[in-house]
Amino acid sequence: MRGPKQSMGQMERASAQPASAQPVGTPKGDSELPHILVGVTHDQTCLILAGRLRALREAGFRVTLVSSPGPQLKQIATRENVQCVELRMERGISPFRDCISLWKLFRLLCRLKPDVTEFSTPKAGLLGTLAARMAGIRRRVYLLRGLRMETTTGLKGHLLLLAEKLAASSAHSVLCNSESLRNECLRLAVAHEPKLLMLRNGSSNGVDGERFSPGPSDLRWKLGIPERVVVIGFVGRLTCDKGIPELIEGFDAALDEAPDTYLLLVGWFDESDDPLSEELQERITNHPRIVCTGFVQDTAPYYKTMDLLILPSRREGFPNAALEAASSGIPVIATFATGARDAVVPGLTGILIPKRSPAAICAASLELIRDKKRRLRMGQEARRWALQYFSDSDVLEATTDFYRSLVDADATTECVTEPVVSMR
Repeated sequence: MRGPKQSMGQMERASAQPASAQPVGTPKGDSELPHILVGVTHDQTCLILAGRLRALREAGFRVTLVSSPGPQLKQIATRENVQCVELRMERGISPFRDCISLWKLFRLLCRLKPDVTEFSTPKAGLLGTLAARMAGIRRRVYLLRGLRMETTTGLKGHLLLLAEKLAASSAHSVLCNSESLRNECLRLAVAHEPKLLMLRNGSSNGVDGERFSPGPSDLRWKLGIPERVVVIGFVGRLTCDKGIPELIEGFDAALDEAPDTYLLLVGWFDESDDPLSEELQERITNHPRIVCTGFVQDTAPYYKTMDLLILPSRREGFPNAALEAASSGIPVIATFATGARDAVVPGLTGILIPKRSPAAICAASLELIRDKKRRLRMGQEARRWALQYFSDSDVLEATTDFYRSLVDADATTECVTEPVVSMR
């Protein structure tokens, strides 16, 4: 169930590798196309770029994907038919290694000279936008997928906020992927209002309504879950910031009143970022009513096994899992956390609850467990809402239009921006 680990020797050998890897699946004769470089910190984040990279390429861009080494980097690059470059970046604070990564990014950008850069995730966002500014890249975009400092206190919290401000100041535009995230950035003065943008209704990728759709599944049988029980689902990394401690407490409380209920955790124990305690991991592993899949590359079939999804996050940008569940025709219970609250229409597509509240998780779960008609009605409305406002074709069209406007803008003008449009 645990995510893949590397030994110290493997990490040292990887960090000693040259900054660039062999291009993967790059069409010939595209050197004259406008070049966009997309960077993230960890290779598993590349999974959420599927579709986005292909859309940029099909819109006439030459695309290069940069992340730390890992299997998902090359798999996604091959699938999306884009170049990829391995460049190690630490997810945590590591001044010495961060300086090395910054220097390697600077050298890479000086060599490739992309027309546009898009960096996202905290470390890549900071180092990438700084390196792009140092290298004189004319169009620099910071795609903000959430604020890590929202759940961090003390000196570390101040440092993380400073890092966000530095990344934003080094970018021409900061794309926020939800309305509440943009509002939180304004409140924290991460950047001035004109720089903080949201394309259409938010979300970075939207949702594929054909791939994520209602329908039968035989996964319950394969996972050892009885057919007639109610299955509560969760999809994502198993960390504290995702609200897993509260979810387990709330689920156990709900079991007292609804014993024919299972919890399906589609995700892995992420040891590198805000990990769960060993005691809680063991509790999850040995729980008779909890099924944990470990890392899953294709989550679409798993939504078909669920009756509802719970997203008890303490912070988000815009949760893909909530959109995928909604498109799959199941209601979503989410918190009022930044980003998460944009992914549910309360009372119509799901229920919003306070953060860090096992009691609220229990109560909301029991509401939907006991009322099948309401669950089904909410699921139908959720799918209708997701496809109306967040279809991947619409979201990706807005993305490619935005980047095309940057390339087409006169070189002497500032970045062209799109107006913020609310879905409310």
